[in-house]
Amino acid sequence: MGSSRIAFDPWEGSYAPRMEHLRRSAVRDLFAAISRPDVIGLSGGSPDISSLPLDEVSEMAARAIREEGVKALQYGGSEGRVEMRETVCRLLAEDGIDVTPDDLILTAGSQQALDFLGRMFVSPGDVVLCEGPTYLGALQALSAYEPRIVCVEMDEDGMVPEALEERLRELGPRGAKLIYTIPNFQNPTGATLSLERRRRIVELARAYEVPLVEDDPYGRLRYEGEHVPPMRSMDDGVIYLGTTSKIFAPGLRLAWMVAPRPVLARANLCLQGAGLCVSALSQVMAERYFREVDWRSVMERTRAVYRERRDAMLDALARTFGPEVRWTWPKGGFFVWLTLPPYFDTDQILSHALRRGVAYVPGTNCYPDERGASSMRIAFCYETPERIREAIARLADVVSDRMGLYRAFMAAGALPEEPARATRQLGEHYPSPFATEGK
Repeated sequence: MGSSRIAFDPWEGSYAPRMEHLRRSAVRDLFAAISRPDVIGLSGGSPDISSLPLDEVSEMAARAIREEGVKALQYGGSEGRVEMRETVCRLLAEDGIDVTPDDLILTAGSQQALDFLGRMFVSPGDVVLCEGPTYLGALQALSAYEPRIVCVEMDEDGMVPEALEERLRELGPRGAKLIYTIPNFQNPTGATLSLERRRRIVELARAYEVPLVEDDPYGRLRYEGEHVPPMRSMDDGVIYLGTTSKIFAPGLRLAWMVAPRPVLARANLCLQGAGLCVSALSQVMAERYFREVDWRSVMERTRAVYRERRDAMLDALARTFGPEVRWTWPKGGFFVWLTLPPYFDTDQILSHALRRGVAYVPGTNCYPDERGASSMRIAFCYETPERIREAIARLADVVSDRMGLYRAFMAAGALPEEPARATRQLGEHYPSPFATEGK
């Protein structure tokens, strides 16, 4: 016979006030659910590393231990091995970013870099400007520092500069502490910031003296269209974040921050306090991977896999949903942003979706203020095309059930006039996939 007990926290009341402001990760909370074999996970942005030549990587790792084991298994400098920083410089040069090893530090994933930026720049009540919606991990990383996060309007071409300028004008010079953007295949919408907008946003950040943070985990995962130069290539003041997670292996927890050197000096202090240094073994593995393995061919195969999965998702959405549902069309990356009619609450229907065997991230997790209730983030990066199609079919069943229930309540006169008006527009109204109806 099982037993249950209530666990009381003996330290209740002793925790720092900042703990009250920490956000949960919707993706981590769903891990237990998506580990069930009957659930198809469209929630997490987990890279598919099945294209990695594991035999070659394992031989490379063995050589690394044999030849550099004494260094690879030891502490290292907090800024990172110069060999790995030189490797990063070569990667960045291919995208038009000209830096030296002294212009960057290595971090244990981009998430750690986001935490450091919050620690360095943000005090309680300070304003951080970002796209709306934005990366839920950034909201979580910054939450401990109690900022006032203000979302700037975006569309299929990314953050709208005119909306950003309006916010900056209201706040005045140095009125915001950071501008945060994911310009390439944005998480969660998949939108890509156009070249003209990149230039204008750089100009605005410079004019209003606000640090601009360019988070670029997906830049090499383009499936159509032409490469757009990073904003860091336009202005050396831009703080640029990159990672090996999407181009090698997320388990290495290895990323980099390119920034003006005074910023790097402070980030280095944060790193020393947070973890002393980044894993030397991870660095040696990455150095050798980009030097000894034909990683570009691996990336080409990986992009082909992701492209097929994206196309499967977009095709399934088009075949399954009617005109009352809209979604974005990403040219790369991992995510599609799906918007349902405004009377939907994707938080509320998540439990129904899980019972049907499909998981997604409710849209409210991608806003600081519970907007996005009728939207969701769905990922195509991990599941096979067949399972993606099945997941969309299951999701459509959940949506159809709720639509039917809603119409029944409306016909019975049990709903207020405003939602009823939204329902009468079904089939006529084409809501923007960036619509952000509140709860």
